[in-house]
Amino acid sequence: MAYLTIFIISLLAATILPFSSEISLAGLLISNNYNNLLLLIFASLGNIIGSCVNWFLGFYSRKFENKRWFPFDRRKITQASVWFEKYGKWSLLFSWLPFVGDPITFIAGTMKTNFKTFILLVSIGKIFRYFLVFYSI
Repeated sequence: MAYLTIFIISLLAATILPFSSEISLAGLLISNNYNNLLLLIFASLGNIIGSCVNWFLGFYSRKFENKRWFPFDRRKITQASVWFEKYGKWSLLFSWLPFVGDPITFIAGTMKTNFKTFILLVSIGKIFRYFLVFYSI
């Protein structure tokens, strides 16, 4: 059950919802009641899939940007797009950072970043983060 829980928390933490998967993972690792490798795998998979959700939302949201109800200001999308163009796909390596990581994955979708490239770079960043948590305990 703990593996499913860390998967769900990590998935939700990768979206705009205010969850902290690092604290949950650290607590489970400290408890020594679970297989650490499986905890890292489930946390990483959940977080990567959550970022994929952001990419798909960004990718498909572009067709609605001219609608009045669209939740994102065109100016902010333009600013984020300029930033993404400047720093490029390599910024996806930092998708694990708080506050900026989730928007980066959304903007990657709006910019129609190649999905295979997206998965590779986001996976590297997300797995790196959880290894940092693991080795800092």
